[in-house]
Amino acid sequence: MKKTARLENFPIMMFAIVMGLSGLSIAYQKAAHLFHFTRLIPDFLAGLTTVVFIAIAVTYLSKFFKYRDEVKSEFTHPVRINFFAAIPISLLLMSVMYHEINLPIAEGLWWVGMLLQAYLTLHTISFWINKNLEIQSSNPAWFIPIVGNVLVPVGGVDIVNRDFLMYFFAVGIFFWIILLTIILNRIIFHNLLAQKFMPTLFIFIAPPAVGTISYVKLTGEFDLFASFLFNVGVFFTLLLLFMYKNFIKLEFFISWWAFTFPLTAMTIAAILAHHMTGSMFCYYVSIGLLTLATCVVIFVAYKTVYHMLKKEICVME
Repeated sequence: MKKTARLENFPIMMFAIVMGLSGLSIAYQKAAHLFHFTRLIPDFLAGLTTVVFIAIAVTYLSKFFKYRDEVKSEFTHPVRINFFAAIPISLLLMSVMYHEINLPIAEGLWWVGMLLQAYLTLHTISFWINKNLEIQSSNPAWFIPIVGNVLVPVGGVDIVNRDFLMYFFAVGIFFWIILLTIILNRIIFHNLLAQKFMPTLFIFIAPPAVGTISYVKLTGEFDLFASFLFNVGVFFTLLLLFMYKNFIKLEFFISWWAFTFPLTAMTIAAILAHHMTGSMFCYYVSIGLLTLATCVVIFVAYKTVYHMLKKEICVME
């Protein structure tokens, strides 16, 4: 396949790779502090994440300048529009990742990510309202623009006033509850998700997991509501692991990266829960999730590189 044709079909979903890698890097940063893990792993992952983000960003920017109609088509697609929020989420996650590496870079990434997230939230929700969308077009990827709002306070507590951050937390939690109802209705009472969207079921884990981290950052406490959010995340993690047969025979799609960030977010939430409460249950959960998330990221990364070399990614659907 010609290089230009592959560029034309370069999907916005590629930014989910950055989400998975940065989430794993942050998880190992927290593990290094609490469990005295080596710093080599998070430092390596931070470097790898940065390189991957730059490569994907430059490639997609090239697509924007050369195939603007294709980008516009993705931005007006009822499913793909949600993946544009992976860009500010990647920036916000990298901001958290860089917080202990280079504070000025972390703050710069946070400001850009926050502003872009604020815009995309308003744009995406107005898109949902103005378009006559079919129930079949809804899927767990709709959570992505919402998760970004809940993520804003995580890196912003040392940058801006908590009252400002509360806006993002409130919007994220409010729309998470609404979308949870809509998407469960779609999954239970309508046609099954297409194979390539099955991995997005793992996104159910992300809002309560990130919500736990964000709430603790805002309040400094692991109280009843934080425990509620954390345990909802535990439930969705157990549910999806219980449904493992739904995933083991799936054909590879770039959407497999949807397995990664939710698992890393739940890992970080468990590490935080252990840190705040001293719970040995949370300790063993965090170690188990860190092991699982590492294995999943390595496997999905291997499959991605394998299919890239076979030129089976960035093809017309």
